[in-house]
Amino acid sequence: MTKGFFNIPTPVNEPVLSYAPGSRERSLLKEAITAAYSSRIDIPMYIGGKEIRTDKKVEIRPPHNLQHVVATYSQGDKSHVQLAIDAALSAKESWEALAWEQRAAIFLKAADLIAGPYRYKINAATMIGQSKNAYQAEIDSACELIDFLRFNVKYMAEIYAQQPPVSPSGSWNRLEQRPLEGFVFALTPFNFTAISGNLPASAALMGNVVVWKPSNAQIYAARVIMEVFMEAGLPAGVINLVYVSGPDAGEVIFNHPDFSGIHFTGSTSVFQDIWRTIGNNIHKYKSYPRIVGETGGKDYILVHQSADLKVANTAIIRGAFEYQGQKCSAASRVYIAKSIWPELKEMMQTELSTFKIGPVEDFSNFINAVIDEKSFEKLTKAIDAAKADSNVEVIAGGNYDKSKGYFIEPTVVVTKDPNYVTMCEELFGPFLTIYIYDDNEFDTILSTIDKTSIYALTGAVIANDRYIIEKATYALRNSAGNFYINDKCTGAVVGQQPFGGARGSGTNDKAGSMINLLRWVSPRTIKETLSPAKDYRYPFHEED
Repeated sequence: MTKGFFNIPTPVNEPVLSYAPGSRERSLLKEAITAAYSSRIDIPMYIGGKEIRTDKKVEIRPPHNLQHVVATYSQGDKSHVQLAIDAALSAKESWEALAWEQRAAIFLKAADLIAGPYRYKINAATMIGQSKNAYQAEIDSACELIDFLRFNVKYMAEIYAQQPPVSPSGSWNRLEQRPLEGFVFALTPFNFTAISGNLPASAALMGNVVVWKPSNAQIYAARVIMEVFMEAGLPAGVINLVYVSGPDAGEVIFNHPDFSGIHFTGSTSVFQDIWRTIGNNIHKYKSYPRIVGETGGKDYILVHQSADLKVANTAIIRGAFEYQGQKCSAASRVYIAKSIWPELKEMMQTELSTFKIGPVEDFSNFINAVIDEKSFEKLTKAIDAAKADSNVEVIAGGNYDKSKGYFIEPTVVVTKDPNYVTMCEELFGPFLTIYIYDDNEFDTILSTIDKTSIYALTGAVIANDRYIIEKATYALRNSAGNFYINDKCTGAVVGQQPFGGARGSGTNDKAGSMINLLRWVSPRTIKETLSPAKDYRYPFHEED
């Protein structure tokens, strides 16, 4: 086998296509959407390189078009989880031994496939299955996933290049990065196709084998990701895709001695239950498992009296309502200085009145459906409670309808209580709560923001006063893993703003960075003595 020190292609962020009227990409995407709607596919699990189907079929209906069935998938059980583990462990030795540049080539090819022939197929699948508009799908399932794959290869090469700086005369010190001993479990969410692809891929890139369970609401696009990986040359058994219940997956995986880590994005409560289970079972594992998770958020925007109101208005509206607020980073609580509130309120209401709501295939719709009935019911309950509360004013939205799809108007409420329930608890939908503070109480509101919720994912300050920006940046240093100045609190870009938060928002291992990839390797230091000692005695033992 030939050897070399290889330079990988320099990654750059994938350009975001506009899908403007008359553009080629708009036409191709609409064709892909039409093709998807016109067929009803049967989605298998992928275990050990084989398509696995069961007799239990579950229908997939777009959240915005509940009358239409676009696919069915095969529901698995505990036996399929065990089969996936066995397939992963069977593939482990060969995959781990494969030269790193060969692993890199697979995932670089996957990125090129998504950038090229699969771009519109994966975007259409995300739009239909997760009710995302064209632009939100483009920045997610195309661009961000491509960026994850390309930048992760760069980070992998940099990790392998890190070596001890000193080898004294007569010895040679080396550092190698081994994959974890066992298999990794990737548990992925509904809201970002890019996250669903990155969580198993980042661990696999570093030589690990993976059992991957996506959210049921993301299966329609997950199957496209798996098609891409297989076409890119990923060997059988390296990543195994299963559709099983959470309890079935947990019972098998978290009791297995070869469980070596979990890569998770989802709710805080589920992550805490998983952590508790792993802790209780710690005596069963060969190694201490790596626990990497990004969970919820109660993300904020703080608007100071010195803010540019147009900047604030755009940041609030985009931050709160893009993809129906179903982003871990979405703004759900906003604090606005009293002196600027009347003018900003009028601007906000004017803009919100222009929102169009409806299915994703109509590109003029800014708002689409929320993901499922459970989410719909949770959000409508919060809306009804706000309407009935004398301390809360609904200033926009407040209507909803599920006759055709799970549609909820973007709803904005103003509360007199900074600790009102929707200022503290995550709803994960198009519901924004605003608190108006006195201009002279800025220091107090900083403390309130920092202490209001258990989360610390994203936050933003809108201000033109540089002293205020500095004060807020320091005072809120522990309240957000991603902090924005004069911008919305969403939209982290791979290679520019690695994403993740602390406190109740997760382990802050920063997806899209070297930090994350280091979690999927176990370092071994090697010292080779070139001139070994041949006598146990040291010079000080000699007689004077």
